[in-house]
Amino acid sequence: MKQHTEQAFETAIEHHLTTTGGYQKTDRDSFDPERGLFTQDVLAFIKKTQPREWEYLEGIQKDKAEATLLDDLCRALDSEHEGCLAVLRHGFKCFGKLFRVAYFAPASGMNPDTQALYAANQLSVIRQLRYSSKHGNTLDVTLALNGIPVVTVELKNAMTGQTWRNAIHQYKNDRDPSDLIFQFKKRTLVHFAVDTDEVYMTTRLSGKNTCFLPFNRGCGGGAGNPDNPGGYKTAYLWEQVLERHSFLDILARFIHLQIEEKKLGGRRVKRETMIFPRYHQLDCVRKVVDHARPNGTGNNYLVQHSAGSGKSNSIAWLAHRLATLYNDKDEKVYDSVIVVTDRVVLDQQLQNTIYQFEHKQGVVQKIDADSAQLADALSTMVPIIITTLQKFPYATEKMGSLEKRKYAVIIDEAHSSQGGETATEMKGVLSEAYVREEAAKYGEEHGLPDHEEEIVKTMLKRGKQPNISFFAFTATPKYKTLEVFGQPGGDLSAGQAGGKPQPFHLYSMRQAIDEGFILDVLKNYTTYKSYYRLIKSIEDDPRVDKRKAARALARFMSLHPHNIAQKTEVMVEHFRHFTMHRIGGKAKAMVVTSSRLHAVKYKQAFDKYIAEKKYHGIRTLVAFSGTVVDPDAPGMEYTETGMNVDSKGKRIKEKELPKRFGTDEYQVLLVAEKYQTGFDQPLLHTMYVDKRLAGIQAVQTLSRLNRTAPGKEDTFVLDFVNEADDIREAFQPFYEQTSIGEQAEAQQLYELQAKLDEHQVYHKVEVEEFCKVFYKPKRNQTAADHARMNACIDPAVGRFTQLEEDVREEFRKELVAFRNLYGFMAQVIPFQDSDLEKLYSYIRLLLTKLPKGDRGPVYNFDDDIALKYYRLQKISEGSIMLEAGKQEPVSGPTDVGTGAPHSDEIELSKLIDILNERFGTEFKPGDQLFFESIREDAIADGELRQAAMANTMENFDYVFSKALEGLFIDRMDQNEEITAKFMNEDRFREAVSKHLLKEVYDQIREEAEAVNDK
Repeated sequence: MKQHTEQAFETAIEHHLTTTGGYQKTDRDSFDPERGLFTQDVLAFIKKTQPREWEYLEGIQKDKAEATLLDDLCRALDSEHEGCLAVLRHGFKCFGKLFRVAYFAPASGMNPDTQALYAANQLSVIRQLRYSSKHGNTLDVTLALNGIPVVTVELKNAMTGQTWRNAIHQYKNDRDPSDLIFQFKKRTLVHFAVDTDEVYMTTRLSGKNTCFLPFNRGCGGGAGNPDNPGGYKTAYLWEQVLERHSFLDILARFIHLQIEEKKLGGRRVKRETMIFPRYHQLDCVRKVVDHARPNGTGNNYLVQHSAGSGKSNSIAWLAHRLATLYNDKDEKVYDSVIVVTDRVVLDQQLQNTIYQFEHKQGVVQKIDADSAQLADALSTMVPIIITTLQKFPYATEKMGSLEKRKYAVIIDEAHSSQGGETATEMKGVLSEAYVREEAAKYGEEHGLPDHEEEIVKTMLKRGKQPNISFFAFTATPKYKTLEVFGQPGGDLSAGQAGGKPQPFHLYSMRQAIDEGFILDVLKNYTTYKSYYRLIKSIEDDPRVDKRKAARALARFMSLHPHNIAQKTEVMVEHFRHFTMHRIGGKAKAMVVTSSRLHAVKYKQAFDKYIAEKKYHGIRTLVAFSGTVVDPDAPGMEYTETGMNVDSKGKRIKEKELPKRFGTDEYQVLLVAEKYQTGFDQPLLHTMYVDKRLAGIQAVQTLSRLNRTAPGKEDTFVLDFVNEADDIREAFQPFYEQTSIGEQAEAQQLYELQAKLDEHQVYHKVEVEEFCKVFYKPKRNQTAADHARMNACIDPAVGRFTQLEEDVREEFRKELVAFRNLYGFMAQVIPFQDSDLEKLYSYIRLLLTKLPKGDRGPVYNFDDDIALKYYRLQKISEGSIMLEAGKQEPVSGPTDVGTGAPHSDEIELSKLIDILNERFGTEFKPGDQLFFESIREDAIADGELRQAAMANTMENFDYVFSKALEGLFIDRMDQNEEITAKFMNEDRFREAVSKHLLKEVYDQIREEAEAVNDK
């Protein structure tokens, strides 16, 4: 046998499985293609492990017993309501007796009897199996459990010129899904296409429509597999995943049937998908469990898994494993698992998945009523509880003290709010017995009064709890998330320590894109800019605050009917010509607006434009919260349900909107602060952005597009506001592993405390007196306590009002900075300081009583400013490329300054000039001396003259090129054609700039020399 052939590859796999993998060879000729079973192996297993049941059946059926048993087994395997997976886990009935075809390891320790049954499982490897009597096709490798085929593998060897792609082609084109061994749910459960470098898998053969998913480990932050010094890159498949104990565990507690029901017209359609864990999911759950088993409670785990990575299934598998986890002493590690989520879909998914594993009801309980329901579930130790964070603060009132119990808390989409007071309340509820005991012990040792003991309790609640482990899932970890849930340094599962916090497990955005689990939303990204000239329409030239006036002018411009109309036309026409025909004519778009009023105006503009053009196949929905009043239409109020009316004239309820948008009836969703996170609509193809986006918000908003769907090959973003560089900067930290930059330090709290004390707004005695009341044990509280707390705060409020205005605002900002920093730092610093805790509690209520600051003048330029010229211009299109291997860390709050903006007053007319230079204009054609006019303007420009005199021509180019666009815009009325060419065509712009640069630079310096000579 040649060493480089496919046969040699096959032999190497068989050799490993049969020598160290826990398998044995089975004769391929023993396969019964009509039953799709290795019948003798099935019978041998049942006779060996269930002799009484077999004896009973044989006594009734005599020599027909074997055929009867096999017929009933096939009936169960072929049943729509049972199937191979259910039969493997729960057995089948034959003549009133339950027969098992496999025995899986229990969660807790095995007694000798269960050990013997588990050991009796026979895993077989079969090469070149002829699986049908209709033809001579063979499978390279088949794996069977106790005579039931469960896995097929097609192997390819790159040395013979074939790869996994050829294996996939073979499955799609040469394997008939109607052959019994391939029939969905009935026999084999997963199919692998394997070469020496990569692995792909599917759970359902559907001819040319078969969808294969990567099953690779990842390499260097991207797709593929790393080099394996000991052999094949793909050896992990048969050495780890398919190894006897691993594969039996996957069959018992990972693979499951996902059932989705949809209404099509009047019919309910059921869609079934066999879910086999992707490699990163299997790896993550096992590594977390392997660390949690010996280490118990009191640990935090951060799982950074990209959007589209299957977090719902990962959470379901982990929840089940943790709920049934026992340590080496056969003690339960966690009494209950609490899943904190806002996603409704996760509830049903968890219940269905875990029912398939255990066939028990009551394992999972969703808290959908009130805090009393949560209190009852915690008291009765429901194995898996699904709830929202907000129910915890009220649960304490509904129940007595919980006994000492151990909890695993899984947080779906962890974010910084997990560090707030609500999260502290959750920890307080779950660790109440431990905190009470520890605080009492500390109080006794230090002779503390009751209220000081309560302060100690509150401080203890903030940090890590000895009886709780947190498992936080997110695609975009913020700095606070990394600090609170991350592990210090290296690989915690490998026992490494030290260094800045990092995720326990990573499946990066880059790998998810490379592997095709999500789409790259930055691949087709077009930016537009609005160029306009504003003119002052009043005779006065009032002095205005530059910053506030600029914002007011920008708002005036963005809400101007002409601006809304122009952008609406661009979006609707783009959708008609480029989007609506994608994904088989089902593609949808989202318009992200900057405010609720913008959403209202865009909804009106879209519907008006579509009606005027008599377009069909484009209908819109709008999403915003509350009621909007349009200042341009006094007396009119707008609500989401009031604006969303279907074709029958019925209003669409808020809860119905996501489902209705998913139908063929609606194509465009206009949003304001809604559906930009956690909204999963795979048919969403295009996004129109008319809102400033930055950081995590940019990533989460644009990632609404990244879900895959049949026929969806790409996405498109048209952005009216943001620069490509800003979007790149937002995405880069989350492209691979998110890391921490500069860390916050406890010393910052003391520095802020000292700054606050200096103002002498509050007195220490007032803080102390306040805390005596605030931290009073509930049993001692009286009706007069509220008045006493106010009496402690009011003097500080009075002193605050006596401060100078700028000092007041500085002090307020320092209070907010202290509140936010302490709320976060108290979770991660390794010590408690009661003085900081007292000040924190006092400040939280003081801030609510301080009079709102004078925010300065509010400008409304509707009557003072008019829009004269307007132009919408495409600036860039193409891909925004993220850099592999480049880490852009996220940093903590390291500056204790307030960053208060300083007011800067200028004449309104000059501010308008600045805006015009920035945004451009559109004029009538000018004369033939246009270039000469531009040159003269540049030479006369004082700033350019200074720059030319102080710099080389190369350095002057940097200043000049920036100024040149403004000069062209200022003279656009002289020659619109040349200006448009200059603005839109890079080569023309470069030639003109180069020509004018030399002329302007030389003439400025010549004139200066002439003056000096005189």
